[in-house]
Amino acid sequence: MVTVIIPGYSLHNKEWLEETAQKIDVEGEIRTIYWDHWSESGKEFNPKEKARIINDIAGLRMVNIIAKSIGTLVAAYMIQESPEKIRKVIINGIPLNDISEEDKEVVKSALKLVPPEDIVCYQNEEDPHGDFDQAKNFLSKVDPKVVVITKPRSDHEYFYQDEYRKFLLG
Repeated sequence: MVTVIIPGYSLHNKEWLEETAQKIDVEGEIRTIYWDHWSESGKEFNPKEKARIINDIAGLRMVNIIAKSIGTLVAAYMIQESPEKIRKVIINGIPLNDISEEDKEVVKSALKLVPPEDIVCYQNEEDPHGDFDQAKNFLSKVDPKVVVITKPRSDHEYFYQDEYRKFLLG
């Protein structure tokens, strides 16, 4: 078992990535994903290629995914490539205001490959990248049984590691 933590695009997501890795305390390997462009400016960010690399790292092991922001698109490509390996998926702050309709369809079709009880979404009530109502509506088209949890925040920060841990252990 490997739990893969996939951050958002910006360097400030590194804090969320590292804190999540430290606090979730689940069985198996915890694999943090650091984006190349954080340390090498000018590096291209290709979500589909990142997903392929992460899937290769996971190998044949079962995978839990915790993804934030654009990391949800990377997670979707991972799921599409190897849906049989996916155990549980936690998505945070789907950037519905920032991704294309094509990317939204990728996320939707991928999540349909995972049983709805194995998916949870955290979307802050007034996240500027996509609010709770947008996420709830979007995920209801995946499956109305997908749980979408809102928090009374108006930012794109998702430090809910205790809740992630409970979901993964459940």
